[in-house]
Amino acid sequence: MSQWPSIKAKRLLVVLLRLGWEVKRQSGSHKTLSRNGWPDFVFAFHDGDEIGPKMLARIAKHTGLSPDDL
Repeated sequence: MSQWPSIKAKRLLVVLLRLGWEVKRQSGSHKTLSRNGWPDFVFAFHDGDEIGPKMLARIAKHTGLSPDDL
């Protein structure tokens, strides 16, 4: 079983913002997030979208997210 759960996009965005990411700009549902020392990350999910374990693992590689942060 994966160490990553499924999570709603709105909740994931809150977690990323709590970790120090900031919304740099937004166009529709695409938000460009920035954090000092990290390359920008495009968060392209609608609030109600369910993000599964595989996608969470891919997001974690780019954002420093860990399962404990959720």
